[in-house]
Amino acid sequence: MRRALALALVLASAVGLAGCAEERLSVGGGPREYVASDYDEVLKRWTRDESLINVTELEDFLTVTATFESWDFRWAYVIRYAQDYRLTVEQRRELLENTLRESQESHQFYVALYGANWRWVDLTRPNTAWIVRLIDSVGDETAPIEIEHIAKPSALERTYFPYTTVYRQVFRIRFPRATPDGRPTIAPTAKWLGLRFAGAQGNEELHWDIEPADTRPLGATVRTEAFSAP
Repeated sequence: MRRALALALVLASAVGLAGCAEERLSVGGGPREYVASDYDEVLKRWTRDESLINVTELEDFLTVTATFESWDFRWAYVIRYAQDYRLTVEQRRELLENTLRESQESHQFYVALYGANWRWVDLTRPNTAWIVRLIDSVGDETAPIEIEHIAKPSALERTYFPYTTVYRQVFRIRFPRATPDGRPTIAPTAKWLGLRFAGAQGNEELHWDIEPADTRPLGATVRTEAFSAP
């Protein structure tokens, strides 16, 4: 059964790679004009999925699904959340300002992992089988500043990140936006950014193709019309 499942994952991955080119994304700021129904499409845009499979034994060493919680993603998330929880205009404004401010403090990813050995894929354990790094196309590599284990995902995580299941371990991983000497951890000239998972069993990378350095302001200025009632 396990071999059949692993083979299916390999074939599905090959078909996916052959079938479409990845959209180039903007990591810049600026206002967005999303409505709540846009969330699923925005989630898909900022989510990547890869599997590391032992093709000899057809064993799934590691399956990773990750969403980059970018400025753009956060905007759509807040609009969806505000509708679901029936927030007031002022509550929505405050929530959006706070979450956009967080996006300027760190690069954050929501990550769900599956592996044959449950303990090995716990990224917070000292003996985890995997280390994770933020990487980009010019060769920058950055260690996380925080890995938060979401031990019991709530209805919120299961609904807003539907790839969250009981078979996966879930984390929020945060990386600094700048190195100690002030350089951006994602280079302005980078053509893609990614997450690399590496260990004794191999390594796997998830990539997000991005536009060249975006000159739009990153300030958390919020336009009132973005919060008008539907």
